[in-house]
Amino acid sequence: MSLATLEPPQAVVADPVLTKAVADGVKACLTMCGVDARCVGLSAVPASDRGSVTGMIGVHGEVSGFITVNLAEKAAFSLVGGLLQEQFDGLTDQVIDGVGEITNIIAGGIKKGLAGSAWSFGHVTVPSVIVGQHYQIAYSKGLEYVSVTFEQTNVESVILDDRLLEVAISLIRL
Repeated sequence: MSLATLEPPQAVVADPVLTKAVADGVKACLTMCGVDARCVGLSAVPASDRGSVTGMIGVHGEVSGFITVNLAEKAAFSLVGGLLQEQFDGLTDQVIDGVGEITNIIAGGIKKGLAGSAWSFGHVTVPSVIVGQHYQIAYSKGLEYVSVTFEQTNVESVILDDRLLEVAISLIRL
C-alpha cells in the first residue's frame, strides 16, 4: 500500500458526558483545595503521563474501569497543601496520602456527574498512588477514554508541566 492510498485520520471526539463529569469533578475538588485552574487540553487517545505522582482508583458497576489523577510534585504540594491548610515542599507520606484523597474526591465527583447516565458506576476501590516517571498504563481495546488537562493558575512555577493536572477516565460497558 502506498501513502497515496491512505485515508486521512478520522477526527476523534471525546465523549461529552464523560468530559463534563471529569471537568465538574475536578472543579469541585479544586474548590475544596483553594486552587484555581483552567482547562487546557482534552484527549480521547491515551498518552504518556507527564507528572511524577499519579493517583489511581478503580470503578465498577454497570461499567468498569479506572480514573487516574496525574500531576507534578509541585502541583501535588499545592493541591494537598490547600486541602490540608499546610505548606509542603517535599514529597512526604502526608502528600502521597493527600494525592490518594484528592483522587478519591475527584472520583466521587465524577461518580455523581455520571449518575443516571449510560456511564454510571456504583462503586470505587481504595485509591493507589504511583510515585515516579517513565511508566506506562496499557489500555484494553474497547474502552472509552477521556483525559482532561488543567493548568493551575496559582502555582508559582516557570515550567508548565509543574502546573499541570491531568485527569483521565477509561471505562467499558459490561
